[in-house]
Amino acid sequence: MRRLPVSNDDMRGKLDALVASTDAAARLDNDPLGLVRALPSSQREVGGLIAATLAFGNVVAIRRSIVRVFDALDGAPATAADTLSEPELRRRLRTFVHRVYRGEHVARMLARAGKLRAEHGTLGHALAVRLETPTTEGLVDALASWSEALRGPSPARGLAHLLPDPAKGSASKRLFLYLRWMVRADDGVDLGLWPIAPRLLVIPVDTHVHRIAKNLGLTRRNDASLRTALEITAALRRLDPEDPVRYDFALCHLGVSRECPSRRVEEKCARCVVRSVCTRWR
Repeated sequence: MRRLPVSNDDMRGKLDALVASTDAAARLDNDPLGLVRALPSSQREVGGLIAATLAFGNVVAIRRSIVRVFDALDGAPATAADTLSEPELRRRLRTFVHRVYRGEHVARMLARAGKLRAEHGTLGHALAVRLETPTTEGLVDALASWSEALRGPSPARGLAHLLPDPAKGSASKRLFLYLRWMVRADDGVDLGLWPIAPRLLVIPVDTHVHRIAKNLGLTRRNDASLRTALEITAALRRLDPEDPVRYDFALCHLGVSRECPSRRVEEKCARCVVRSVCTRWR
């Protein structure tokens, strides 16, 4: 039997229901963003940069690594970036390792973040001044320039992975995750610290969001690339033109919880809020 297409109204209704049913407070306890929200407000911009760029791998290991960096910086990452030299940052982080990242990579990023904050006031303003056209494409270009400024010249391979270049087609999941945290209004999840319109944001595409987006028919692409992220975002923008990535937190944690499989599983799918608009169920 041929499936009828899902209307935007139906998709919006089910995704809104998913957001409403997600226990954000409980999820934050197992999310890197929860560690950022626990910081004083003045420390969250730089704390968020650390947490988002290290969000690679198992969430338990990610949170452990974030705490290690925060502890090495006396719980004040923004103060450390603004006041400590790169050699001192390297000394404090000399034993730090997370996957392919070492303390020297984080130290370089923080030292250059401090310079950008000294020049522009905040990292958000450093990005905003690079935003020449208020479009998603303009934001991608601005983010590429901003990321390059944080990497500095001749970056080590680990640093280049820590701060990828979206201009080269990378999905740049962790950078777009950071932007979501900083740009979207404070709703108990995201922080609303930066002067950039949420309508410009791109959804951070990890394996969970990619799988669920395919299940929902938001993309047919098989690669987790920037093109795929833009395609999913365009589909979500039809549901909410002003805030397309507001669904990201709920979609990601639906995947992290393992409640959304890549194929139909009766026990799990039957209790899923979005089952009626999911291609696996329909």
